[in-house]
Amino acid sequence: MTSSKPQFIPGLELCEGFYRDAVEPILQKHFVELPYSAALIASGSEVLGFDTEISSDHHWGPRVMMFLKPDDVSTYASAVSKKLSDELPRLYKGYPTSFSAPNAGEHGVQLLDYSQSGPINHRVEILSMEQFFDDYLGFDITQAVQASDWLSFPGQKLRTIVAGKVFHDDIGLNSTRQRFAFYPEDVWLYLLACGWTRIEQEEHLMGRAGSVGDEVGAGIIAARLVRDLMNLCFLMERQYAPYPKWFGTAFKKLSCAPVLEPIFKSVLSADSWQERERHLIPAYEFVAARHNSLNITDKMPQRVQSFHGRPFSVISMGVFSRGICDKLSQMPSTGEEIRKLLKKPLIGSVEQFCDSTDILSNASWRNGIRNLYDGEGNNKA
Repeated sequence: MTSSKPQFIPGLELCEGFYRDAVEPILQKHFVELPYSAALIASGSEVLGFDTEISSDHHWGPRVMMFLKPDDVSTYASAVSKKLSDELPRLYKGYPTSFSAPNAGEHGVQLLDYSQSGPINHRVEILSMEQFFDDYLGFDITQAVQASDWLSFPGQKLRTIVAGKVFHDDIGLNSTRQRFAFYPEDVWLYLLACGWTRIEQEEHLMGRAGSVGDEVGAGIIAARLVRDLMNLCFLMERQYAPYPKWFGTAFKKLSCAPVLEPIFKSVLSADSWQERERHLIPAYEFVAARHNSLNITDKMPQRVQSFHGRPFSVISMGVFSRGICDKLSQMPSTGEEIRKLLKKPLIGSVEQFCDSTDILSNASWRNGIRNLYDGEGNNKA
């Protein structure tokens, strides 16, 4: 075991250096004719650029994803892995290149292995792009991406595909990632409509719960409204939102955050429903103005009003979602799948109606989710 911990290096920087300094020379020496792509994408806080020293305590360290053509995986994967095990340095920038075996009882977590002898159990993962996307998204990349696919893909996973970095690209990993850069226009507008629907369904409930003395219930509803407003902002700025651990961290990087983050802090720390509403009002009005700046509908109200004469301030009462749906129905480019969904309740994407970690993280559920939209589920999950 080492006597002192090495200086922390952001994982993406560490892994790119590991590839260029240690992995690539071995590949050039022994497999110079083998086409491949190398990257760090998918799971891991370092892929998002949010890792800290705490992240290095598990499933973190010098690692690379190496993508081969499908036929080359069966032909070369074992030989490449063996050469890397034999010739990689035991340490890189002070961090072991060897890892413990996956712990089946801890979701396959691997730890840095500081032992000084024995085989190097490296984390240069060798697979095909087809295998990766099938396992990670439950999607066959030889097929076209349909609206029902976009809606059943967790946005938090799409973010991890377009984040990270490609270090080397012989076989088109970057062009494949680009397919998932962001939602098509009609899907994006549909999701905006669904995001507004969530707010419209609950914006009056916080005050109503508080008015009968239920401050716990009112606080929960206020927190849900904050989350939905934040999700709406991610959509407006055409960014995928990450999973909950980094949701607020990523939100801080949005252009709207300097205005909205202090408001949301005040909402979440308020002691009464009246105080929460007082803070929510400028948030509602700011997000409404942001909607108008998108020029996707006629101008919508940017000032709150009472909810049907009750003493609760709301921003929409359904006009935002209806306005976006009207826009979608008039656009020639709106796909048939989206047109059909406009005739149904606006449930949105899987992340808009579900926050189950298991459903959002496990691609085996995607076919069932996809059936909500088209009743078929044609892609293999």
